[in-house]
Amino acid sequence: MLLLAFETSAKAASVALFDGEILLGESYQNTGLTHSQTLLVMAQELLSQCRKTPADVQAVAVANGPGSFTGVRIGVAAAKGFAWGSDIPCYGVSTLEAMALGLGAYDGIVCPVMDARRSQVYNALFDASPAGLVRTAPDRAISLAELGEELKNAKKPIFLVGDGSKLCYDTLKDTVPGLVLPPQHRMHQRALGVGLAALQQIAAGDSGDGNALAPNYLRLSQAERERLERENK
Repeated sequence: MLLLAFETSAKAASVALFDGEILLGESYQNTGLTHSQTLLVMAQELLSQCRKTPADVQAVAVANGPGSFTGVRIGVAAAKGFAWGSDIPCYGVSTLEAMALGLGAYDGIVCPVMDARRSQVYNALFDASPAGLVRTAPDRAISLAELGEELKNAKKPIFLVGDGSKLCYDTLKDTVPGLVLPPQHRMHQRALGVGLAALQQIAAGDSGDGNALAPNYLRLSQAERERLERENK
């Protein structure tokens, strides 16, 4: 199966192309340009470089949150539009799970963290072993103080991943000695992990219903919070 994966949940954007479990190619850009300007151009160029066409793609995957509200919307809309036009399955995957899979840690705790502002991070936790990842905490918005309390007694190394890694490391390193800061090129979300997460869904028999796919923001946008505050006055 030829799978095209999109990642637009934060500042960086990327596209990956898989033939079954084989990664044929990946395009990554962290230039600050809007994803609406770059994403489909990157996809088109990647397909061309791999000597494939849009008609060859048999499934699409996208990180559907949490993450930047605008970024997630752009990615989900692009993936659904591509899938609808070709009448192929469309898989939405957790941004945080995709980050954990993309890191490739084999022995320890994988801790994806994205800066969610308001003194919070988007986070999940996974136990990593050669057998794979086992989720131990759901996708959530959590304060760094609360996360530190959960992690301070961990007996294994804690591998950070995501654009909130340095913030988390700098804030918690004195109270959570097991933290491992990833190198700069591994701090950002990548379409590689999105594709790996979607391949797991495909192997489990998920149909990839694009009509049911929607962003998962975990919390209300600022505009929605302000509207509720006005209504509750």
